Amino acid sequence: MWTKSHSIVTKEVTKEQMWKLFADVNNWHTWDDGVEFAKLEGKFEKGNHFMFQPKGGPKLKIGIVEASENKSFTDFTKFPLAKMYGEHTFEETTEGLKLTTTMTVKGLLSFLWIKIVAQKIVNTLPEDMQTQIETAKNL
Repeated sequence: MWTKSHSIVTKEVTKEQMWKLFADVNNWHTWDDGVEFAKLEGKFEKGNHFMFQPKGGPKLKIGIVEASENKSFTDFTKFPLAKMYGEHTFEETTEGLKLTTTMTVKGLLSFLWIKIVAQKIVNTLPEDMQTQIETAKNL
């Protein structure tokens, strides 16, 4: 199993603003340059899924395996012989709102999917999370 996390603490946004940003899956492409499209039908809740296509990548079906409004959500992508989880948490602290994204890859071919997908996600987390904050400020 491979796991990498990145956290940032900010006083610029609330957990409600961050939740609203992520729950609006159909508009992810407006603030994330790496997203060709994301389409959710129904609610942003456990048990649902959305279609997702990164720029230059294949279309993926991503499941929502956990969703606790204004607190956290975990998404799940199934690859051949591997599974990838993205855990996103919003935690209030005395220093501000702590945002954490943790990527985990498990399975026989995890080494391949880390190289092809997960490492690229992790490498851009600092910049991506700053963009998320900047976008969520206006919600």
